[in-house]
Amino acid sequence: MQAIRINDVTIPAAAVLSEAQNHPAGDPEAALAAAAEALAVRELLLQEARRLGVEADRQADGEGRRETDEDALIRCLLEQEVTVPEADAATCRRYYDNNRARFRSPDLFEAAHILLSAAPDDDAAYTQAVETAKRLIAVLLQDPAAFAGLAVEYSACTSAQNEGRLGQVARGDTVPEFETFLMNLEEGQLCPVPVRSRYGVHVLRLDRRIDGRQLPFEMVEQRIADYLQAASWQRALAQYIRVLAGAAEVEGIELGGAQSPLVQ
Repeated sequence: MQAIRINDVTIPAAAVLSEAQNHPAGDPEAALAAAAEALAVRELLLQEARRLGVEADRQADGEGRRETDEDALIRCLLEQEVTVPEADAATCRRYYDNNRARFRSPDLFEAAHILLSAAPDDDAAYTQAVETAKRLIAVLLQDPAAFAGLAVEYSACTSAQNEGRLGQVARGDTVPEFETFLMNLEEGQLCPVPVRSRYGVHVLRLDRRIDGRQLPFEMVEQRIADYLQAASWQRALAQYIRVLAGAAEVEGIELGGAQSPLVQ
């Protein structure tokens, strides 16, 4: 691994290897790249703070843990040099109007199921569960009121003790393969085919759909302002780092296009 140099300071490969544990990634190369960028950006900011003579008092978090001297320097440098305007009400309203779908309460679904437990890699057990589910569906199409009793008799889910009812669930509360069927049923409809999932095979019924509602602007205005402020600050920070990198002698890493400074 190539050593990194920021002006007259060298960041050795060993430091990057050590830092990589703080940057989990899908493969070792990605973790090392993230670690190298974090250390390079940190050194760039520390050098600038010292050049500007930034003075910093260490702060403590809510649990009493105090910053290191270097963390305090970087924080104070950024507070001094990176500023962005606050998002005003008109800007927030414009964002709300252009992204109304993001500001809805979630759709809710009241459903019941019978879980026939089987591991997907156990072909014999899974096939048997599918066949049992088909048989139960046939019974329920003729006698919908039998659902509660069949849930108690067959279901491997704790909901069996509540007639198979799952209560209210929202998007993301269940596994995708189950959710796909749930979202496409009509109220009161029994799914006509077995629903296969990683947990086994389900007999599924949708009892009620409660559509989400549009949240009023006043309820989400502060959330929007916080989001826009954070996004604006992140862009300004990335630009600031690019400017510093452009004025520094940097070897062993490319910082000109850094989008996430990874300041730790």
